Amino acid sequence: MDLKDQLKNLFPDHEASEDEEKAIAKENKLWLQDDPILCKYEKRKGKPITILEGYTGADSDFKKLAKELKTTLGVGGSFKNDQIIIQGDYRSQIMEILKEKGFNVKRVGG
Repeated sequence: MDLKDQLKNLFPDHEASEDEEKAIAKENKLWLQDDPILCKYEKRKGKPITILEGYTGADSDFKKLAKELKTTLGVGGSFKNDQIIIQGDYRSQIMEILKEKGFNVKRVGG
């Protein structure tokens, strides 16, 4: 149940204005770009990692995306130097999630 549904339950007579609806929609939207996000696979210290880079939007949006990916996959990771680093080889799952959100994704390497 999202915020809009909760408010309707609390205040059934209230009609939401367009500004409120735009604010709610803006919270859930990320800036989509034309260039693809690069999805790479590397090994560091013998352990596999997946790296996402090439996002040209705001850092805050990219950090939100990193957090969402980590919680969805249930893995660790970090956001450094305009890159999302995910522990493990999750290229196929990450690419599916990003395509569902509307991003162009390009697989690089292996």
